[in-house]
Amino acid sequence: MADETTGLKESRPTIVVDNEVNGPLGGGLLTLMIVENTNGLYRCEAKFGNWGEKNSTTDFLYFDRSVLEFGKDLEIKLGNDSIFKGKILALEGNFPEGQSPEISVLAEDRFQDLRMTRRTRTFTDVSDADVIKQIATDHGLTPEVDVPGPTYKVLAQVNQSDLAFIRDRARSIDAEVWMSDKTLHAKAHNGRNGDKLQMTYGNQLREFNVLADLAMQRTSVAVNGWNISNKAAMQFEATDSAISSELNGDTSGVSILQSALGERKEALAHTIPLNDQEAQHEAEAFFRMSARRFVVGHGIAETNKSLRAGSQLDLQGLGPLFNGKYYVAEVKHIFDSTKGLRSEFRSERVGIGK
Repeated sequence: MADETTGLKESRPTIVVDNEVNGPLGGGLLTLMIVENTNGLYRCEAKFGNWGEKNSTTDFLYFDRSVLEFGKDLEIKLGNDSIFKGKILALEGNFPEGQSPEISVLAEDRFQDLRMTRRTRTFTDVSDADVIKQIATDHGLTPEVDVPGPTYKVLAQVNQSDLAFIRDRARSIDAEVWMSDKTLHAKAHNGRNGDKLQMTYGNQLREFNVLADLAMQRTSVAVNGWNISNKAAMQFEATDSAISSELNGDTSGVSILQSALGERKEALAHTIPLNDQEAQHEAEAFFRMSARRFVVGHGIAETNKSLRAGSQLDLQGLGPLFNGKYYVAEVKHIFDSTKGLRSEFRSERVGIGK
């Protein structure tokens, strides 16, 4: 993030505790890692120097818990932009040989409420949207939910945390969940509409490694079941039509597999759909998940508040095979004294350039 008056880029994050900027913490920051992926749960690990002058003597700086305390809000900012906000859940003392003591802080966003609540219960005559909305309300969160999916006679949450349960439900209908402050979002993968960024190798994109691999591709995915209303067997087969809207003019891994090796079909045996809609959503969700992992790229880029899970990257300078649009599945914002501030990311794509 550049300063508008000087054009200089921020090289050290700002540390905010309970809505107050803490200069000594920012100056004593040794390492930082902020991690977010499309499964939800934004987490942060920050390490600070913990030895110095305090009350006219040399002592531990933060073990009295007056500054760093369980349950306090921790925010990481880059200039005026917030890149993480959550609550402190853990404090770790580090005592390296030949070096000064250190303290590490581990924080998570509001998904930690859901992660720490485990239940066994059933929902009747509900959609996935209904379930996610109810769980959000249970935790005092505002639901913003727009997901497809059938209505189920029964959905069972069996000895699962609320977070694990909504992750499973989202995965089954090709949706994603994430948190912004006190709002729980759930949207279909194609409807998330994350920020769009363009990066060029040698400029904002510092490093990139990309692999196009047919190993996990399938030409079709079938789901079989028993329609309890019609009392008849049913089958739905997902094909490359399920990803046609994501190709952006590229050649899909599915079509390359078909022409290079022939048909590679898969039938899912672990699902128990009870109507045609359930079968269709399960087959298409699995097919899309596999197809999107045809091209997987790992990159290092300049840190940008808009580079988050769900962002859409237009990467250039990579040649005709790998130039194009990628979907960000995971981001790590990292700081240390050796390499400074940068962002590592994992991205996915259903095809390669022609």
